[in-house]
Amino acid sequence: MRTLPLLCLLLLPVGACAGDFKDGQQARPRVKAAYQRHGAEVEAAFRTAGAAWPPKGIFLRAFKADDVVELWAAPPKAGGRYVKVRDFAVCARSGVLGPKRRVGDFQVPEGFFTIDRFNPQSSYHLSLGLDYPTVADRARTPRGVSPGGDIFVHGQCVTIGCLPLQDDPMEALYVAAVEARSQGQSRIPVHVFPCRLDQPDCQVKLGALSAQDPELAGFWGLLRPGYLAFEATGRPPRVTPLKDGSWQVDPR
Repeated sequence: MRTLPLLCLLLLPVGACAGDFKDGQQARPRVKAAYQRHGAEVEAAFRTAGAAWPPKGIFLRAFKADDVVELWAAPPKAGGRYVKVRDFAVCARSGVLGPKRRVGDFQVPEGFFTIDRFNPQSSYHLSLGLDYPTVADRARTPRGVSPGGDIFVHGQCVTIGCLPLQDDPMEALYVAAVEARSQGQSRIPVHVFPCRLDQPDCQVKLGALSAQDPELAGFWGLLRPGYLAFEATGRPPRVTPLKDGSWQVDPR
């Protein structure tokens, strides 16, 4: 059975393996229940927002100061601007504004990530794992110190450095992510910002914090191109983490 993923890649039509993924997820009791409770609701939210259904692509943006995770989705017409489907309230907070630098600092990472794993049996109800630490994150970690890991968007409304939601909205978000993955979106982008970087109140807040820690100003400056690219084009940019701690941002 270990050869099945390779056979999927070599022999089966595009989308067949993704369908197996959805079937496998729905075989899990919590995911099955989430679909029963929220499947129709999630589809209706996408259609009402003018997004493609089934999803042609989704994108998450989180703003720590606002305690919110935004769900955006591609429209039916290729190349169009993404539309916002829903806001999800982050129901508990740990750490402060700024990057995560080491294991145990309780910080929610800031930067550009992707969802690289689904956990239908999470200790926190359901969870979506971020690919932290990237090479950019490792560059900010002191030598000899672990950057930490296991950063998730999850349920149960408890946190020591993740993005927690109440179980009910987490189920809806999980359903949307499973649908996107089942349509072939292997990596779902997740951008985490301290606040809305083009807003005056955010700039005042970050300016005050940067006065206390000048390194923060440089870090937040590195986030701006990725933030502004989406604001300008309405499409998630292609972001590549670099070993010097920065990101290459290619607008789409």
